[in-house]
Amino acid sequence: MIPIVVRTITVLGLAIGLVLVGGAGTARAQAKIGDKAPPFSLKGSDGKTYTLDQFKGKSAVVIAWFPKAFTGGCTKECKSLGESSKDLRELNVAFFTASVDPPDVNKKFAESLKLDYPILSDPDKRAAAAYDVLHGSSPYPRRWTFYIDKDGIIRGIDREVKVDKAGADMAAKIKELGFVPKK
Repeated sequence: MIPIVVRTITVLGLAIGLVLVGGAGTARAQAKIGDKAPPFSLKGSDGKTYTLDQFKGKSAVVIAWFPKAFTGGCTKECKSLGESSKDLRELNVAFFTASVDPPDVNKKFAESLKLDYPILSDPDKRAAAAYDVLHGSSPYPRRWTFYIDKDGIIRGIDREVKVDKAGADMAAKIKELGFVPKK
């Protein structure tokens, strides 16, 4: 009699554990192409606050998430975008880099690189979570770039950013997606 009770309790415990683990894993789907982009309101390194809504109907938006300011790969990526800034601006697209670093850190980082575009700060990680760039127990976001059309729909996601040519790759992807206004 006792072995049956113990076995029943063990099976019930495992079943409850699987339901709990499965439920946690399915709570939020990964952001994907065709989805409505999650809204954001983030402070830029230039002191202004930017929202996705302010660009709706006006221009496409590109957000390039990076792990951490003042690190090797992130410095290369932000510099590459800075070097391509003139070309990117000619495409009439709002473009940003973004991290979970505090605004003062991103301000210093942008100044150190002499960037002419804003780095967005998401220290509470709400936008990073909404864009699903957080992973595992790491406190840093993935290096992913989101291409959002002027209607707020995700049209492209680059999950394999090459930091040395991030700016040129971004410009090429913007053109490929047809975000450039017809003349």
